[in-house]
Formats: sequence, C-alpha cells, structure tokens
Amino acid sequence: MKSYNSVWDALEDSPEEAQNMKMRSIFIMAIKDYVKQSGSTQTAMAKTLGISQPRLNDLLTGKIGKFSLDKLVGLAVKAGMSINLDVKAA
Repeated sequence: MKSYNSVWDALEDSPEEAQNMKMRSIFIMAIKDYVKQSGSTQTAMAKTLGISQPRLNDLLTGKIGKFSLDKLVGLAVKAGMSINLDVKAA
C-alpha cells in the first residue's frame, strides 16, 4: 500500500498539480473563515469581494476546481488578508 503526504498528492497526476491544489485549498479555507467570521450575508460579502453571490457560494461549498490560484489570491487581498509565502527546499 502506497502512502501519501496529502490527499492532493494521491489525487493529482504531478507534484506541481498537487502543490497548486494544496495552495488553492488553503486560500479557500481562509476565505471561508473570513466570510463566516464577518457575520455578513453572502450577498454583502460577494459585493465586498467583487464577485457574484453564486460565485461566492461555489467557493463556500468547496468547488475548488472553479477557482484559479490567481483568483483566490485576488479574493484574499480584497478581503484584506495578509499573504505570506514560505518556500524552502524539500
């Protein structure tokens, strides 16, 4: 039986794709937490983030394939989040 470091390593065809999905999932979870903690409606939060309410609902329901890493970075910035990236040798 083969073991993996993450579900993305098991699901994706390449290490690059797996890492991209890991990063996207981190952004989605952070944005979901932001929306939840805001106490605002989805409509109000969608307006804040500059997206439609159905698009925000896609994010909140975990439809990760509908969001590029670039788009998620943009949403995090619009939410006022600080982004730090730590890159180091494997």
